[in-house]
Amino acid sequence: MATEALRAENPESIEALSREAESLKTRLAEEKAKLNDVDSCVIGQRLESLQNFNIKPRRTLKGHQGKVLCMDWSSDKRHIVSSSQDGKMLIWDAHTTNKEHAITMPTTWVMACSYGPSGSVVACGGLDNKCTLYPVNMDEDPATKKKAVATHTSYLSCCSFTSSDHQILTGSGDSTCALWDVESAQLIQSFHGHAGDVMSIDLSPTETGNIFVSGGCDKVAMVWDMRTGDCVQVFDGHESDINSVKFYPSGDAFATGSDDATCRLFDLRADREVNCYKKDSIIFGCNAVDFSMSGRILFGGYNDYTVNVWDALKGTRITILYCHDNRVSCLGVAPDGTSLCTGSWDYTLRVWA
Repeated sequence: MATEALRAENPESIEALSREAESLKTRLAEEKAKLNDVDSCVIGQRLESLQNFNIKPRRTLKGHQGKVLCMDWSSDKRHIVSSSQDGKMLIWDAHTTNKEHAITMPTTWVMACSYGPSGSVVACGGLDNKCTLYPVNMDEDPATKKKAVATHTSYLSCCSFTSSDHQILTGSGDSTCALWDVESAQLIQSFHGHAGDVMSIDLSPTETGNIFVSGGCDKVAMVWDMRTGDCVQVFDGHESDINSVKFYPSGDAFATGSDDATCRLFDLRADREVNCYKKDSIIFGCNAVDFSMSGRILFGGYNDYTVNVWDALKGTRITILYCHDNRVSCLGVAPDGTSLCTGSWDYTLRVWA
């Protein structure tokens, strides 16, 4: 209303300011373009191609009665937590394929789950709009000690512990991310800026660990400062929803997977996209991305039931893993880098090595 009143009083000054803002945007884009050198795939041509990439399915985890929506590895490199449309969260021993815990949630579509750094607690949530913590020591039923630590005004899409079990970061369909204190269940910091549902978050692996990246249905990825709540960088380029974000192991860049059938690599220092992983034959969206421990390989899980394995530096596809009978909804590389777990709408998870 105030803008309309101002425009009615002084239409010329508003138009002049709009023109000036547009010209400043153009100048900024030109200055930024001058700093661009080359894409990483151009530099990557000098590198040797990866030879004899050999990875096979070693275990199949069966037990969910609905679509697997999320998974996470424990820090012990052996246990996996998975959540599903069936309203269950399962804790697996990936070596033996045994289910060690089955936790029933109050709603179906448990869209987010995460292991705490200690390996003794898991968090999950979904259409209940909450993030709930469960201790997972072998002695007792985790459901008796559950604790709700976060509440959003729409569904919980993702959650991730910080460097300890004491704080947890959540992302939601209400377009916000939030940092919570686990002990008091109090909000520490909220992060507003997305213009659509937040679909994925990832914390920087650097030692300071004060930044995280989020991606959402507004097609942009945002980098946030956890201490201030400020968005410090915005990266665009995708033509559809961003479903997954994952930091490069060095913390200097991050990858995104999108419904536009591409994965992209954005560099924080260059403040721009430095690689795009796509092929004309790939027409289905990417739901999940993760890097190998070295950062040389990027895994992407797609709606066409496959995992595409990319050379992250060259930008070329190394191989395709034909692994499931429905879309690959989530994937993650084990903390020691020795194996990969994929989860699918075919109700199963597979462990690859």
